[in-house]
Amino acid sequence: MKITRISYERLDLKLSEPYTIAYETISKATNFILKIETDSTLVGYGCAAPDKEVTQETSAEVEEAIKSTIIPYLKNKNPFHYARIIDELRDMHIGRSSALAMVDLALLDLVSKKCDVPLYQFLGGYRSSIATSITIGILPLQEALKRAADFVASGFSIIKVKGGLNLEEDIHKMIRLRELYPKLILRFDGNQGYSVEESLAFVKGTEVVGIEIFEQPTKVGKDERMGLVTNQVDIPVMADESLKTLRDAFRLAQNERLDMVNIKLQKVGGILEGLHINSVAKSAKLDAMVGCIDECGLGISAGLHFALSRPNIKYADLDGHLDIKDDPFKQLFTLEKGVLYPSEHPGLGKIDV
Repeated sequence: MKITRISYERLDLKLSEPYTIAYETISKATNFILKIETDSTLVGYGCAAPDKEVTQETSAEVEEAIKSTIIPYLKNKNPFHYARIIDELRDMHIGRSSALAMVDLALLDLVSKKCDVPLYQFLGGYRSSIATSITIGILPLQEALKRAADFVASGFSIIKVKGGLNLEEDIHKMIRLRELYPKLILRFDGNQGYSVEESLAFVKGTEVVGIEIFEQPTKVGKDERMGLVTNQVDIPVMADESLKTLRDAFRLAQNERLDMVNIKLQKVGGILEGLHINSVAKSAKLDAMVGCIDECGLGISAGLHFALSRPNIKYADLDGHLDIKDDPFKQLFTLEKGVLYPSEHPGLGKIDV
């Protein structure tokens, strides 16, 4: 099989509602869709979702990389050489994680289609479904409680709450949610908003809540601060923004700065790199969660297939598509009562665009 044609489309996606996290308010997202055609009838698709804070790229930088490097390089390549292709692209001045992820996903979509199996089965097929959390951004208490009520009514059993701007309000919000929903699984994402002292105070103040995961409480670049939190609390501390590369995973695990890793394919550069990071996590006896940013259904489908492929990927936070208007890829998986099920079509699923 040989690649014969490469094209792309830019999607400027509107969100149904803007949301706030500790360092910004987000109302729209740009995704790029890469289409790789071959000398067979098979076509592969990949998604890039550049985000300056998370992936360290702008949309303009990703588009330039597609036109100047990715398209010329991929012509006549064999998709089954995906490890070499990704490695060489990484060396060709594309230190752009979502651009690399886009190529990685399209190549793996192709090779699993060639094998005539869904991608999660090609990767190992450990599970066939996984529950996802759904996120409440930083909102006033009553609005957050209303959002939680809607999510629970829709069948979600796991809610992730974002905070980091006001410690007392965050504690009160988590306590109220537990009072209203005794059986709900609750996670909390500090989005780098807390100091070490505030992180410890948050955990102490929410002891009665039983929070499942405490995500990225402290600033990126200050590993020792997250380590101080990890070593003084009884709930799992998970790195997100602090973990962007395989080297980050090794450093954090080696120095025992964390209990869990959040692997976002757009952040780390795709499934191949995600598998390496997951292996480091497994060797350090760290559980993994597959997360996302504002990605259309194609990106979420890739995260789902990856999450289903390995035993120590026990958690998912794959809700980034739910606020996107007019998502052309929403048919690639099924979401029922908070549980994600992949398409059983080959690759990432049947794409009609």
